Amino acid sequence: MSKKNYGKQDTQHHLHPFSDNAALKNEGVRVMTHAKGIYVYDDEGNKITDGMAGLWCVNIGYGRKELANVAKKQMETLPFYNTFFKTTHPAVIELTSKLMEITPEGFNHVFYTGSGSESVDTMMRMVRHYWSSIGKPEKKVIIGRWNGYHGSTIGGTSLGGMKSMHEQGGLPIANVVHIEQPWYYGLAQNDESVEAFGIRAANWLEDKIKEIGADKIAAFVGEPIQGAGGVIIPPKTYWPRIQELCRQYDILLVADEVICGYGRTGHWFGHEAFGFQPDIFTTAKGLSSGYLPIGAVLVNDKVTDGLLAGGEFNHGFTYSGHPVSAAVAKANLDILDEEGVVKKVHDKTGPYMKQRWKETFSGFKYVDDVRSEGLMCGFTLVKDKNTRELFPNPGEMGLMCRDIFFKNNLIMRACGDHIVAAPPLIITKKEIDKMLATAAECLREFEIKVDALLAKNAVVEAE
Repeated sequence: MSKKNYGKQDTQHHLHPFSDNAALKNEGVRVMTHAKGIYVYDDEGNKITDGMAGLWCVNIGYGRKELANVAKKQMETLPFYNTFFKTTHPAVIELTSKLMEITPEGFNHVFYTGSGSESVDTMMRMVRHYWSSIGKPEKKVIIGRWNGYHGSTIGGTSLGGMKSMHEQGGLPIANVVHIEQPWYYGLAQNDESVEAFGIRAANWLEDKIKEIGADKIAAFVGEPIQGAGGVIIPPKTYWPRIQELCRQYDILLVADEVICGYGRTGHWFGHEAFGFQPDIFTTAKGLSSGYLPIGAVLVNDKVTDGLLAGGEFNHGFTYSGHPVSAAVAKANLDILDEEGVVKKVHDKTGPYMKQRWKETFSGFKYVDDVRSEGLMCGFTLVKDKNTRELFPNPGEMGLMCRDIFFKNNLIMRACGDHIVAAPPLIITKKEIDKMLATAAECLREFEIKVDALLAKNAVVEAE
């Protein structure tokens, strides 16, 4: 099959995730063939800056031959064995030891999965099994947040707050409820300080607890920073108050670290950046930098003790602790650790990105709420910055903006009308400057198109 036929062959038979596959058949796909550092290349020879690290996951960048060598060696030694039936293997034991080194104090146990979605579903079963094991089986309700994202399995989609996803499949499932997200720009009251809003947003949890009854609630779950929801960065007052409420009402606190984990915020885990201590946190993506599928659920000692008292936990996956994935994940964590990648994000590139991100985008007419934490960045496309009026038809402008970036060989993502970036953690200051210079050119093109579109609409309305 010729390279020139790859795109056509793909859309004839391949149903793509989160895509209008009928439209894709007409529009075609871009065929990525190889990658190095922060760049991916397509089959037409274009060099594309990957401002999203794949899907928030390629933390150490592309082309690390060490990981390929580790995978080859493990495949030749023990390509697969399960961790059921009283068995284990050296690769998963060594990965577990490494995780115990980098996780905060009090987290001494881990359950392995194959993805972030599996980690979330595992956590949902785990928290309910925990309460049942300690004699409180009535505590089943799990609280998430609107516009949160926790994967696309039935459980993860239910827990997430993406209403468009709920509409496909009759979701959410029973005993999953939601509170509003802590988005200051969109939800703050007149003259309300960021700090005051953070407390008020956290207190929406208390309102929901009182409505349902603490004796029925198993856990509150949230991303330290909402990723696919548009990089919604909560006020610093938010998470400490959430933790206080969970402790007060005897509810488990769960951090979904699938995006934030393994250095993305300049800390090993996002909850460390926001000063709170979960009981459980879910991970995947950066655990192997996306080189192989693997996820992990980290469990504190309190929850572990309850689970151990409950006998057999009837849950698991064929690929829980897969030896090749585990070996690659261990090598990936070693690189992040030994090369000081996380510290570099914290001390150097994260602060630099924050400064440059704000400088680059704050002056645009249709851009507001410019925000960044570590190497997670976002801004919101707005119709009127003075009144904070958003565009009608949410997502329409975001997709138009994203497509302009992609046409100009820069991958950034539209989450509704939020534009977000999360480049590989190995990005340099020079690469940041180059990436943002391209992005600024794209925004200028976008704003010219918006001006023309608004002028056209005004003429139509006048007629």
